[in-house]
Amino acid sequence: MTISRRDFIHASAPAVGAMLLATHGNPRAGSPTPAPRRLRILILGGTGFVGPHQVRQALARGHEVTLFNRGRTAPDLFPNVETLLGDRDGDLEALRGREWDVAIDNSATLPRWVRSSTAVLAGSVGQYVYVSSTGVFYPYLTTGIPEDGPIGTIPDPATEVIDNDTYGALKALSEEEARTAFPDRHLVIRPTYIVGPGDRSDRFTYWPVRIDRGGEVLVPGAPEDPMQYIDVRDLTAFMLDLVERRAVGTYNVAGPEGALSMAELMHGIRAVTTSVVRFTWVDADFLAEHGIADLTFWEPARGKTLGMMCIDARKAFAAGLRARPLADTARDTLEWFGSLDYPRRARMRSGLTPEREAELLAAYHAR
Repeated sequence: MTISRRDFIHASAPAVGAMLLATHGNPRAGSPTPAPRRLRILILGGTGFVGPHQVRQALARGHEVTLFNRGRTAPDLFPNVETLLGDRDGDLEALRGREWDVAIDNSATLPRWVRSSTAVLAGSVGQYVYVSSTGVFYPYLTTGIPEDGPIGTIPDPATEVIDNDTYGALKALSEEEARTAFPDRHLVIRPTYIVGPGDRSDRFTYWPVRIDRGGEVLVPGAPEDPMQYIDVRDLTAFMLDLVERRAVGTYNVAGPEGALSMAELMHGIRAVTTSVVRFTWVDADFLAEHGIADLTFWEPARGKTLGMMCIDARKAFAAGLRARPLADTARDTLEWFGSLDYPRRARMRSGLTPEREAELLAAYHAR
């Protein structure tokens, strides 16, 4: 009997999932090593998803941190950290007359925001770090896209409409603003899907939570579909490593190091739960026929999203990026989600509702 690649992946995925506990990623790091020099770090934002991890890691390394934000999201999260109040959209006065070694820009999507902040900070900040996205490569018409791969464009660069067609191009234009203002002192970080504790989007979180619930789980696409993500803690550690070395340039940040399939992702997550689970793979065409063009943390590997989960991050790994095991990310995300109050846990922000999943599975089995 001839066994196809898909059959092999299907049959071997449970064993591979268990193996991922030890092999996909590096062991969980211990306490952060104090930095060789103490930096004054300004974080634009700082209280959303990525920012708090940056703050905690920077403080643990001995750096001095200042936040700049509107004071609306989790204003009491860091009572012992200086917070300057203002608005990226027109109120940057609190930044004037101060000096920092590094500014980390987490919160800008519009190029004019970066243009304004860099104009204010160009003479008072040693290095400008812009957190961009691998979305700059949309549409992802090829695989293995490196840092100098084709960048998406839009007809009207001045647009402030942010949607699937404009987001990546606006990020790319924002990158250029940072490079122009800090030609020899910029650092552009392009993460893929950022996941882990604190992710309020539930894009990745849906899968550990759904698998932990057990039963028949609808999984989109094919077992061999490529997957990439980056744990927020690994992303922020890498960023601080680069900042401490005064690195300059652009880095795609996506893990794990090496290939990961959707089957390996699903079985790797299942390995950290005790639930009885049966995966039912539902192809992209069937999902599209039933109104599902994409599903949380998954896009069909074709057309405009062909290379979305095949970004080339070898430069980042060569520069010291370390990706922790999938098991750590899944377990910690599940633990974090379980700590939230019931109303929040009862309302996932991404993925299928139990009712919709049941409808789709019934229709799929009735074909």
